[in-house]
Amino acid sequence: MTENRNEHVDVPRLADQPAADRLAPDRPGAERDGLGRRTFMTLTGLGAAGTAVAGAAVAAAPSAAASPGAGRGPRLRFRKDGTYTIVQFNDTQDDEKIDRRTLELMRAVLDDEEPDLVILNGDNITGGCDTPLEMRQAMNNVAQPMEERQIPWAITFGNHDEDSTPSSGVDEAQMLAFYRSYRHNVNGPTAKGVTGQGNSHLLIDGTNGKPAFNVWLLDSGRYAPGTIDGQDFTGYPTWDWVRMDQVDWYYRTSVELEKRYRRAIPSLMFIHIPLWEYRFMWFGSVDGRTAADHERGAARHGIVGERNEEECPGPFNSGLFSAVQHRGDVKGIFCGHDHVNTYSGSYYGVLLGYAGNTGFGTYGLSGAERNRLRGARVYRLDEAVDGVLVDTTMRFASEFGIDLTADDQWMEPLPLPKGRA
Repeated sequence: MTENRNEHVDVPRLADQPAADRLAPDRPGAERDGLGRRTFMTLTGLGAAGTAVAGAAVAAAPSAAASPGAGRGPRLRFRKDGTYTIVQFNDTQDDEKIDRRTLELMRAVLDDEEPDLVILNGDNITGGCDTPLEMRQAMNNVAQPMEERQIPWAITFGNHDEDSTPSSGVDEAQMLAFYRSYRHNVNGPTAKGVTGQGNSHLLIDGTNGKPAFNVWLLDSGRYAPGTIDGQDFTGYPTWDWVRMDQVDWYYRTSVELEKRYRRAIPSLMFIHIPLWEYRFMWFGSVDGRTAADHERGAARHGIVGERNEEECPGPFNSGLFSAVQHRGDVKGIFCGHDHVNTYSGSYYGVLLGYAGNTGFGTYGLSGAERNRLRGARVYRLDEAVDGVLVDTTMRFASEFGIDLTADDQWMEPLPLPKGRA
């Protein structure tokens, strides 16, 4: 089991490797099998079926006009009344022995909200898995609440998802292939030639059968490289950031979608690590950090929710917000990463917000309040409303009578589906 679960950085850094090492497999000089250093067969043990899934995972990315999940898994479509609900779980972040309350919370939210789509937005698992089997068990734990209810779901990756890679030999490319093997998963293959894994988008059809909404999924990486041009990051944030090729992919794909459908498709974007603009919004300032600065920011941007730790972006401003604000299709960018932040606000036409932390096995608030903010974020859509996004709210474990005591309550792994043991 992972030790030191209550620290924000609870495992050794793996990112002293060059940043280019996590580029997509078709980058010159990179591996080209799409499954990283090890085979998908080792991970799944699925025989011929596993080979088919692996092939799907490395297929060429579909055109920007198509949902990457199209043709596999459930179809994404608004309800007959024109509404749609998305639930975001963040930082479930456990190994094969998950805190039972994490699953209890997920199931309670799903049963109460009955969402049409679920996003697991990074740090879905963490260190402590020593074998491929334990990795499958850890991933299966967080997949089962949606699979049990036959709810479409997708994942992004966070900085902790590869914490077990050195011991288990399973990397994010293999993880993505495993997640995609589930019946109700709607992740597409990762965008070709773009940094990271799982970069994709999901078009959601309206009641007329034409795309009414879009969901962008971006890999915000893990940690900054040890050095760039011989310079280290001492004194700077050492998290990773969305790279320019990802920003370019989003921008070009957004333009192509607008050309194809003759209108910009309203959307939400999910990334794990926050942008610098989150901090700017909270304080209504680049440099000010006073209570008065926050009061100004809160009034200007309509901020609601809590900020209990400093934002942890990467050392560079990726330019993603500027691209999104210029395009005008993304109505909100939502992250996790900083477990005890739950705030959101409108920053110059784009909602910026946190989902808080779903996993009970991770750090939370201090002392007896450790688990007070465990929860999920809910998004309500209506295709008849301008911009489609109606509102977003947090749902907390306390609403469902879940035990909030500070002790860990680990359980044995859930049974793996037939063929995945």
